[in-house]
This record gives sequence, C-alpha cells and structure tokens, in this order.
Amino acid sequence: MRVLIVEDERELAAMLAEGLRGEGMLCDVAHDGLEALRRTGEADYDVVILDRDLPALGGDAVCRALAAAGHPARILMLTAAGSLSDLVEGLGHGADDYMAKPFSYLELVARLRALGRRTAANRAPVVLSRRGVSLDTVRRVAERDGRPLQLTPRELGVLEELLAADGAPVATEDLRDRLWDTAVDPATTAVRVTVHALRRKLGDPPLIVHDPGFGYRL
Repeated sequence: MRVLIVEDERELAAMLAEGLRGEGMLCDVAHDGLEALRRTGEADYDVVILDRDLPALGGDAVCRALAAAGHPARILMLTAAGSLSDLVEGLGHGADDYMAKPFSYLELVARLRALGRRTAANRAPVVLSRRGVSLDTVRRVAERDGRPLQLTPRELGVLEELLAADGAPVATEDLRDRLWDTAVDPATTAVRVTVHALRRKLGDPPLIVHDPGFGYRL
C-alpha cells in the first residue's frame, strides 16, 4: 500500500511515516496542500492521510480537488475538531473516513488497511504472465510453472513491473520511483538487492536479465 501523509506538524508526520513504513507501507510526506496536490499528480496513492488545517491550501480544498479529478486514492481526514458536525462536513468534502486528534495509532493502521482494501477492490483483476511466471495483481499471488512463490511485497512489486513490461527492460530508476518512497536514498542498492532476491526465488533456469544501461527485463 502506498500512503501520502499530508500534515504540517513535521514531527507528527515523521513519526507516522516511520511507523507506517514499519508496517510495510510506502509513505511519502507533504507539509502543505499545494505540495499534496503535486505529489498526488506524480504517484498513485492508495490512501491519503489528510490534515484539515494546512498552510497554502486547506485540507478541505485538497479533498474537493482530488474528488473532482477522480483520483482513486481513499482519503482519511485528520483534524483537531472532532464533533459530529465536523465529521459530517469533512465527509461532505469527499473524505472516505475521518479521525479526530489525538487518535489511536493502532486504530489508524486498521482504518488505513481497510481503506486500502477498498481501493484494491475497485481495480480490475489482472493476471500478468510471461515465460511460465504468473501474477494476480489484485490477490498478490505469484507462481512459476504452477509452483507458488513466497515473495515479499517489494519483490511482488518488482515482478509486476517486469511482467507488465512484457520483455522490455525496466530502468533501475523507474523501479525505485514506483516501488520505493521518497525517503530512500537514490544511491542505495535497494533495487539491485531486491532483484537479486527475486531472481533467486524464481529459481532455475534464471529469468531476469540485466541489460547494462537499460535495466532489468524478464
């Protein structure tokens, strides 16, 4: 699941991002409404955690803009105002869920996962296959020649990108941009290590090829 945290309290945003990354989610952070709209135009998010009280552009306006654009991300609105009228107003702007501050972190995680499942349910089931490898992109189940593959979420993501490319090379930079959040240092070997692990789990004969200067292909 890829999450955008839109929160101007930088310490809170950093704590949330660190915690959700520990839950296996990809997290990006925006500190004002305009940055939030820019980021949602650059990446496909499953859920946006949106503070209502934001600088530059308020959370309500961001919510309305995303709804008007038909953005597929679910919106979980956070606010210090937790009355019933505030909740109704927030949902009226297009939010899918609403939590008042202070909130329970465990409840937040549970609600995020529920919203993420709703986002995934709206996607058309697609099974990608090539050279004996198949991947159900909704159920996140992969196999090779009928043998189930036990892959991590990141390995599943890399496999999906390679299968979708249908034999064309996928650049390392593209894999990093699509499957890692902005907290990852571009100089790290995270992509190479993940591809190496995926190649090993796919087994023999090897399927993933590295084309220097172009990227990886299957």
